[in-house]
Amino acid sequence: MLADDAPVPLNTFLERNFQYYYHSAVLIMTAFNPTQIFGDEVTEEKGENARLSAFVGAIAVGDLVKSTLGPKGMDKILQSASTGEIMVTNDGATILKSIALDNAAAKVLVNISKVQDDEVGDGTTSVTVLAAELLREAEKLVEKKIHPQTIIEGYRIASNVALAALEATAVDHSKDKEAFRNDLMAIARTTLSSKVLSQDRNHFAELACDAVLRMRGSTDLSHIQIIKRRAGS
Repeated sequence: MLADDAPVPLNTFLERNFQYYYHSAVLIMTAFNPTQIFGDEVTEEKGENARLSAFVGAIAVGDLVKSTLGPKGMDKILQSASTGEIMVTNDGATILKSIALDNAAAKVLVNISKVQDDEVGDGTTSVTVLAAELLREAEKLVEKKIHPQTIIEGYRIASNVALAALEATAVDHSKDKEAFRNDLMAIARTTLSSKVLSQDRNHFAELACDAVLRMRGSTDLSHIQIIKRRAGS
């Protein structure tokens, strides 16, 4: 037995505190040698490099499809790397689905285009170009040392103002069948102006409007069937 005030031998001290020092050493080694979660091929970007990469990738995607926008938009020739199959299109969603991307921000814009296509069926190029231009302007603000959260808040305020302006200028013709049909025809003609059949847009706009009006407000597009018939377009 050792007196309370007697010095503790070194061996006794180490035996008593072995577990404490052992676990402390393990924690220190783990901190300096963190467990690897991702594969060796995974790269990491931080800070300014990550921000610059996001801006460049997203803006590049917007520039890619910008030339297809509008009635004077140009078609793109897409060739499959595996089969060699060639496709000619000016549809933004089709173009973006056909290219391989490894930039995270660029993939976000592609997903935005896909959601637009699934929810609305049109406007895929417009939403991609708009998002890319917003990021282009945001990059200029970041270079002026404006915090990204401040930019985001500004965009949210601008979005609310834009929505309020649209609500204020909107006209409801749902109770006037003739005016409502004319509105639908104008929308359909505008959409078809950038398609291959733009020269026959009036005829196809009438077909589309007739089909939609017969659905009586239903949004289930599976109720509309396209039947191919020779010389029946």
